[in-house]
Amino acid sequence: MFKIQEIREIIKLVDSSSIDEFVYEVDGAKVKLKKNNVVVTETVAPKKEVVAPVVQQSAPAATPAPAKVEEAPAASAPATNDPSLHKIVSPMVGTFYQSPNPDSPAYVKAGDKVGNETIVCIVEAMKLFNEIEAEVQGEIVEVLVKDGELVEYGQPLFLVKAE
Repeated sequence: MFKIQEIREIIKLVDSSSIDEFVYEVDGAKVKLKKNNVVVTETVAPKKEVVAPVVQQSAPAATPAPAKVEEAPAASAPATNDPSLHKIVSPMVGTFYQSPNPDSPAYVKAGDKVGNETIVCIVEAMKLFNEIEAEVQGEIVEVLVKDGELVEYGQPLFLVKAE
């Protein structure tokens, strides 16, 4: 059974996150939270226009207009959108840790081979440290989250090239 303080903490975490639905089940007890009035928007950044300064000659004739240079849009990580890669996602809202303690090396890094039960990270939620397993066999292609960063439920943490 849940304690009221645990439920309050879960409500606060869900309320401060961007998720709209949360389900937590332990020993037959279940908590399900939904937010109302969810609006999903997508923002696309416009291309930036950079104006290059013009150096004037000593004998000014007609001053040319500043040359316009279009900056290429920042390349979004194509690997993140690659459907052939498996995403290891966070099963909960919490804090992401790459290692069991600050003095230890990361569980995994890009290029490491993982098995189904390989521990890849820890997600801390309500002072509980939850070990996250790869649940797939393959090679870590990219670590998508920085150590100590807050993560959301379902947020991709790693990209794995499954074998």
